[in-house]
Amino acid sequence: EKLIKEFGVEKISISLLNKIKELANKKGLELPLLLRRGFYYAHRDLNFIIDDYLKGKNVFLYTGRGPSGKMHIGHLPSFLLIKFFQDLFDCNVYIMFSDDEKFLEKNLSLKEINEKAEEQILQISALGFNPNKTFIFKNTEFIPKIYKDILKVAKLVNFQSTMKIFGFNNHSNIGIIFYPAIQIVPTFFEKGRVLIPAAIDQDPYFRLQRDIASKLSKEKAASIYSKFFPPLQGPKGKMSSSKSETAIFLDDDEKTIELKIKKYAFSGGRPTLEEHRKYGGIPEIDVSFQYLKLLFEPDDNKLKEIEENYKKGILTTAQLKRYAIEKITEYLKEFQNKVEKAKTEKLKEKIMYDGKLAKQMWEREEDFI
Repeated sequence: EKLIKEFGVEKISISLLNKIKELANKKGLELPLLLRRGFYYAHRDLNFIIDDYLKGKNVFLYTGRGPSGKMHIGHLPSFLLIKFFQDLFDCNVYIMFSDDEKFLEKNLSLKEINEKAEEQILQISALGFNPNKTFIFKNTEFIPKIYKDILKVAKLVNFQSTMKIFGFNNHSNIGIIFYPAIQIVPTFFEKGRVLIPAAIDQDPYFRLQRDIASKLSKEKAASIYSKFFPPLQGPKGKMSSSKSETAIFLDDDEKTIELKIKKYAFSGGRPTLEEHRKYGGIPEIDVSFQYLKLLFEPDDNKLKEIEENYKKGILTTAQLKRYAIEKITEYLKEFQNKVEKAKTEKLKEKIMYDGKLAKQMWEREEDFI
């Protein structure tokens, strides 16, 4: 509620969720856990996206990834949600890899960042996007194609506004100060309105886009915002790629997952078994339960049973952790198999260069703006 007020966004209403659910049902799709269990909780103009689609207007999707560290389960939500919306709207998806930004921000070489990007693009490719309607690009490769568009955006953004919005200061390098113009350009890749799934901390970029869109005779970006995926240490904060003890990585094996959950996953259980049986656990602060709720237990009835038994003290913390380990391991094993299949089928290359949308983007000569 505090963030909704602070950022000036709207809470996702039950009526809006029902509208999406009704549309999904017509397409034979299920409403994702991330929506129906409240992980995505706020938006700007999501209702306009739905209305535009129902009126036959073009809509498209955009998100991104900064490849400075390994991908963990907390990075999955935006890609899973954008995959759902691609299926729902049968539309194009654009995924920016901001390798330039990470080079400017982090103490990493371009070679190191490129290696991380290539691995992660393969992982994202394995999530089932339509390879002919999806374009993943690295900024260091693709920026020359859109440099004129970037200049047109940059000319409309003054230094004072970026200082205020992004907190730049006299010690910020000039590359990172210029970067917002780069991130905004893909919101203008097509005619029509774009929808951007993101964590709330990315909102400043798209507020800036909304400020300048009308000056370019373009639509304001719509966005849908998520909470942060909780780290292993507890419900506050977020997972960090640079702190392996806070995160479960997408390439972790069964033993690693078991070790991390048993050793680091914050428990909502009581200090002793006797107290736990008497007073019950607190699922709202239990990380294992939250992971099941957000990604790894799709069965609503099963999740409710786990929650009630944990609150009653029937289910112990050890039993809950053991179940979470099984579900996370099962999910990631299946995902890792999909990554190997994507590698064999060269899905990464198709989505970056050879698919229908990718070819259109690389062969395009006219400006987007």
